[in-house]
Amino acid sequence: MCCRYVILQEHTKSVLAQLGVLLENDALPASRYNLSPGAGIPVVRNQPDANHRELAYLHWGLVPSWARDADNPSVNARAESLAEKPSFRDAFRARRCLIPASGFYEWAVHGHTRKPWLFRLRDESPFALAGLWETWRSPDGDVLESCAVVTTAPNTVMQPVHHRMPAMLNGLAAWEAWLDPHVPDTATLGILLQPFPSDAMTALAVSPHVNNVRHDGPSCLSPATEEAQLGLDL
Repeated sequence: MCCRYVILQEHTKSVLAQLGVLLENDALPASRYNLSPGAGIPVVRNQPDANHRELAYLHWGLVPSWARDADNPSVNARAESLAEKPSFRDAFRARRCLIPASGFYEWAVHGHTRKPWLFRLRDESPFALAGLWETWRSPDGDVLESCAVVTTAPNTVMQPVHHRMPAMLNGLAAWEAWLDPHVPDTATLGILLQPFPSDAMTALAVSPHVNNVRHDGPSCLSPATEEAQLGLDL
């Protein structure tokens, strides 16, 4: 499961530079600290009908091209069934994207209370979430470009909090392989979608300030108070 994440501007810049993506007027996306489903999120993809990559803003919640309406978008896509599930199999073969990220949130359930955790790389470097994208046209001719985050089994850092985690891709080689349109082989791509190495990640209990999707600032990254930490040890 992945339903909130953070991307810092300097991390977007780093990912784009490594992938050779050029922006008009150097217009980098601003830092976002609490991105949620339904938002327009920055992704890197191969430009349709062209031979280069681009930064695009896609609706987070994938709607297949054949859907009758856009009422039931898919925020996440399970790695284990991408090749078979009708909602994702065509995008898995031909419309893969990268979602630059600095970290992501998940909530641990304690009775009736949900406690937020922030998951990042140990060195706090940027990474990318594996994504899929689609184009849907309404009966009126409106076009919606949308995406979903691929999820996989949890590693040992994630497991105490949730039974799924986003498929994290770290480093240029993995990013290049995921975007490569000449690699439609699902077995090869599946190797990229394994749980991320636990020893390269950290988990930080953060303030419940992040629980509200309207909050989108650096305070979302604030550590939980000592009182709130009680019962949160992983």
